[in-house]
Amino acid sequence: MNSKELCERVLSAADVKVNGDRPWDIRVHNGDFYDRVLGQGTLGLGESYMDAWWDCDALDEMMARSLKAGGEKALSRNWVNAVQVLKAKFFNPQTRRGARKVAEQHYDIDDRLYMSFLDPYNQYTCGYFKNADKHDLERAQQDKMDLICRKIKLKPTDRVLDIGCGWGGLAKWMAETYGCNVVGITISQRQVDYARSHIHDPNVEIMNMDYRDVAAKVPGKFDKVVSIGMVEHVGWKNHRAFYEVARSVLAPDGLFLLQNCGQDVSRPHADPWIDRYIFPNGSIPSPVQLAKAFEGIFVLEDWHNMGAHYDHTLMAWWRRFDQSWPEFREEYGDRFYRMFRYYMLSCAGAFRAREMQLQQTVYSLVGVAGGYVPER
Repeated sequence: MNSKELCERVLSAADVKVNGDRPWDIRVHNGDFYDRVLGQGTLGLGESYMDAWWDCDALDEMMARSLKAGGEKALSRNWVNAVQVLKAKFFNPQTRRGARKVAEQHYDIDDRLYMSFLDPYNQYTCGYFKNADKHDLERAQQDKMDLICRKIKLKPTDRVLDIGCGWGGLAKWMAETYGCNVVGITISQRQVDYARSHIHDPNVEIMNMDYRDVAAKVPGKFDKVVSIGMVEHVGWKNHRAFYEVARSVLAPDGLFLLQNCGQDVSRPHADPWIDRYIFPNGSIPSPVQLAKAFEGIFVLEDWHNMGAHYDHTLMAWWRRFDQSWPEFREEYGDRFYRMFRYYMLSCAGAFRAREMQLQQTVYSLVGVAGGYVPER
């Protein structure tokens, strides 16, 4: 069986046809596509899309169908994946220098590009669509921030640390809505500059800082600690150190909320294409990896899986990005457009297939007296 026949068999199992006429069928423009995908796995699949070797109108649905049918397993046996596994096992890519690579490559590009598809509070993490229409991104993101505040029982007198604060939107929301004091940290200087120029609340302070330096550089304890969509950049070898930092700065009766993408199987490495083009040196934690990391450090009070909501979030981002693209086409070019399209829609498909999860977990130091009451 040659590479073309094998690829067609894998796609057929997902009810995806080559050169079919349905939205989720793919159109192959370069016959070398099949060898490239089998030889390089998901890296070859993503790069060949960026190079316009194939197209798909409903790329998100194609990816969802392929993942549900187990297509990812057929693409995992290749030298690219093997190198990725070895690198993750024998090296720690999330040193202080390595950690900054994702900021330099992904977050430190033009702020206007992100603002073109994010909500007014610049939330680059999953929204909460429980009471929002799937097209109402602004409501979903405000509901997400409200849910976070309710889960940590936020009060006006609280001092809050936001680890990986992005452009400062959650810190701004907390200060505006509850009147509390918030310190946000990020390793992206562009995010720091943006937040400082757009947030004029004296109760909000945004700092350029690695999470490992918080205890030494920010005096005092915090009543609440949150980290939204940041632990994916920490790396599995540093998960325990991450939890230890959160514990070291948390007040004795405080609460720590973590929101993160998750996967059901423990892997030491990220998808090779995502690692190269979107989030270098990251890895998506499994429940087992996180549980081993916080064992003996925190009491787990609540675990909430919100994975289905990320599908709606990513699709909303994509619609906004696509609509705004003419403003950026000349500067970034078509290959960048195809990269972002593949990134957003393939990830939406992964969450739709429930291959990827989104979790909010709440922790205390010694257990909430009388028991923690979950919020939904």
